[in-house]
Amino acid sequence: MKVTMRQMEIFLEVAQIGHLTKVAEKMGLSQSAVSMSIKELENIIGYKLFDRINKKLVLNEKGRAFAEEIAPLVSKLNDIEEEFKNDNNNGELLVGVSTTIADYLIPSIICNYMQSYPHVRIKLKIGNTKSVVDMIEQGMVDIGFVEGNVDSTAVKQEIVGLDELIVITGDKELASNEDGYYIDNLLDKRWVIREEGSGTREVFLTHLGDLASQLNLFLELGHPESIKNILMQSEKCLSCLPKISVMRELERGDLFEVKIKKIKFERQFLLIYHKEKYKTTLLNKFIYFTRMQLGKILKR
Repeated sequence: MKVTMRQMEIFLEVAQIGHLTKVAEKMGLSQSAVSMSIKELENIIGYKLFDRINKKLVLNEKGRAFAEEIAPLVSKLNDIEEEFKNDNNNGELLVGVSTTIADYLIPSIICNYMQSYPHVRIKLKIGNTKSVVDMIEQGMVDIGFVEGNVDSTAVKQEIVGLDELIVITGDKELASNEDGYYIDNLLDKRWVIREEGSGTREVFLTHLGDLASQLNLFLELGHPESIKNILMQSEKCLSCLPKISVMRELERGDLFEVKIKKIKFERQFLLIYHKEKYKTTLLNKFIYFTRMQLGKILKR
């Protein structure tokens, strides 16, 4: 048997007040319950902790030493309990984030959040959509933000925004056709796309449907920045990437959008969490804050 928090609290009250009856009244216990708690504590410690002097319980030398050791511990534990009961703006959140969201959406949101709630710690775990779903399933993160489809019976998902994917290239002449192209007329060109498990890849191939088998897959890479570098160095390649990830390159004229007829590559940004996850007040407030910030960013 080990000493319990309750036994230590009763002990400290008896040490201060000296009368079992008064301690019982103060703590809402019976006198026998207080007496039994002290006896059990003494049995665990292996020493008597009180002397009875003039009908009052007084700490002996062992009792004084024990009280001196545990009093600050009990006080600290009570402070921690009260802090977690009464302050919903303290704690740590583990957030899984897919690559695109991690690079182009979440940094500013996290900075704004931590300015508003400086006592909350955010730890990001970054991967493609599949790996973030795996983290949720295994309980490695509290929530996740991904794009694309989530196929898991253990995961709940909520739409938090919409994004558009566009076909891009470093070939200015190809992109100069204002009328655009039918996608099947471009599939024989060299395509550089994201790796297996990427939400961006899944959305692109899903929209292609049966035409996906005709895609001339030149290279698969794990990060949008790597794909953009390839396109800028090899002008004859094409890719399909989130519009938010290429805005700077389009504005600078480093890359160009290729207009596509009849197909619009759209996807949803999703908030995901385990179906058995209990959402604390802290977590709910973070979700609300993130929803609002994503809405502002994606409307720009």
